Amino acid sequence: MPSGRLSYPERLRVAAGVADGLSYAEIGRRLGRSKSTVIREVARNGGAHGYRADRAEQAARL
Repeated sequence: MPSGRLSYPERLRVAAGVADGLSYAEIGRRLGRSKSTVIREVARNGGAHGYRADRAEQAARL
């Protein structure tokens, strides 16, 4: 599995998965990432109801 933070295209897929109501485990499987990576990404960037890929990408660049 890849290590490190997610890329912007991956963040877009996370946002779509969250919006579609997919589990973090399913989002992780589709990305080839661990469930914990997805959980941490969403938690540090607004939570399940506030996650936005563009804001997450901006925060990662700081």
